Amino acid sequence: MEDALPQHEREKWNKRYREATHGTQPPDQFLIDAFDRYIDPIFPNKGGALDVAGGTGRHAIFLASKGWNVLLTDIAEQGIENASMNADSLAGRMEFAVEDLTRFQARGRQYELILVFFFLQREIFPELVKALKPGGLLIYKSYTRHQTNFKGGPTNPDFLFAENELLNTFRDLRILHYAELIRDCGMAELVAQKI
Repeated sequence: MEDALPQHEREKWNKRYREATHGTQPPDQFLIDAFDRYIDPIFPNKGGALDVAGGTGRHAIFLASKGWNVLLTDIAEQGIENASMNADSLAGRMEFAVEDLTRFQARGRQYELILVFFFLQREIFPELVKALKPGGLLIYKSYTRHQTNFKGGPTNPDFLFAENELLNTFRDLRILHYAELIRDCGMAELVAQKI
């Protein structure tokens, strides 16, 4: 099957990961907060998680260190290679897959937890819901169109959420947390549970 994502996108991310512009970083504070408020209380016995477009694995490694079994997916081979090296001591809790995530499909696999950080591909939203087990959580954070007022981040509207778009997209899930931030960045964040 031919990739839907242009080869130059894969090369761009491989180059960034080789140059260490997206090296080892701590997990996003939103994930840490969501873990304490929602993930750990709902899933004290842990489970399986999917990190979509997880790059060098900062979020997947955080979850694995907390006892979760995590599948990390990304378009860039170099990102996955870096993540594998960064997660050396957690190898038994992590799997890695290089995938064209513009064509993500659940393929019958389901997870207690799905993470999507700084990746927007609207066509895969129904598949994300399919890949959640009943009671499972979707943790999503990405840029909104307000980001164009700030430095950094994407400028193409295809990769920016419109106002309340993330909230409305997953309205069939139980919304546990939703916020749009417009101070210093344009960002939307969501915690939603499959009923």
